[in-house]
Amino acid sequence: MKRVTRRVIIAGAVLAAGAVVTAAALGFGGAAPQVEASSTGLPPATAKITKGTLTQTQSVAGTLSYGPVTGLSGKADGTVTWLPEPGAVIKAGDPLYKIDNDSVQLFTGKLPPYRALSEGDSGPDVKQLEKNLKALGYQGIEVDSYFGSTTTEAVYAWQDDHGLPENGEVDPGQYAVTAGPVRVTEVKTAVGAALGPGAEVLGYTGTKRLVEIDLPVDKQQFVEVGNPATVVLPDGSKVKGTVSEIGAVASTDDEGDTTIPVTVTIKDQKALGTLEAAPVTVQLITGKATGVLIVPVTALVALSGGGYGVQIVNGGQVGHVAVQTGMFAGGMVEISGSGISAGTVVGVAS
Repeated sequence: MKRVTRRVIIAGAVLAAGAVVTAAALGFGGAAPQVEASSTGLPPATAKITKGTLTQTQSVAGTLSYGPVTGLSGKADGTVTWLPEPGAVIKAGDPLYKIDNDSVQLFTGKLPPYRALSEGDSGPDVKQLEKNLKALGYQGIEVDSYFGSTTTEAVYAWQDDHGLPENGEVDPGQYAVTAGPVRVTEVKTAVGAALGPGAEVLGYTGTKRLVEIDLPVDKQQFVEVGNPATVVLPDGSKVKGTVSEIGAVASTDDEGDTTIPVTVTIKDQKALGTLEAAPVTVQLITGKATGVLIVPVTALVALSGGGYGVQIVNGGQVGHVAVQTGMFAGGMVEISGSGISAGTVVGVAS
């Protein structure tokens, strides 16, 4: 009779996630499944084989914040007459600051203001202006990249609403462009200060908290844009996130560690509570096996002829059946083999 030994396998040990181990099967009661050995002694504990999904994760360090700070520079001459407070959220159409008591409005888009716009002009900056005015509720605008008479009328109305000189011309110093609403992190000038073109006025971030990860390059195979992630907050609570950006440029720190930047966005901002910045742990999904047979790792036994098996318990009879192992995750292991199925009772180490 061949000897079998129960070998406790600890989740997280270095085992190839897709490794396949095979062993020959011998007879068990003259019918499948075949067994290598049998015993009249029952195992100390049992568990049922289940069918489900195994998910492997890799834990990495991350930082919760509102994202990187971007500096905003002015494009107009004059005296600063109003500035927002740090922490203020500015939306499209709201003033970012005031010069000579004229508002510098926030518009959203990609193209920074670089020229005065008036009737007869055309181009992507005109289209961006038209899109913003239309989004703010100014009627009759045709978003077509051409500054026509309807755009002029909308500009007059916009200037009147915000106390700007009503001349139908939009000066680059009258607005600033960001990708979306912003959260002011700091002001870099003061009310009463003289401001010239190019002077930095304030720093801002996005308005939603996210997690930034400096991911070691040897772990970059674990992440893809769109993959789910779990953010573990300092108090131990968990929040769902999504990998939204993976940097293409690696950097090396003073200690010689090479990393790439990875961003995880969080849809449920309320789940983060009042935290604005904190070190966190991020659990990244590194593999998934769906619709597989699963047992606790402690159900595996090492077969004397090599490979692994499980100890099937059928009433008062037991027998060891060779299995193939697949993914290991969370103290569980994927198995397959002849004659095993969901619901089969197997022995486990106590």
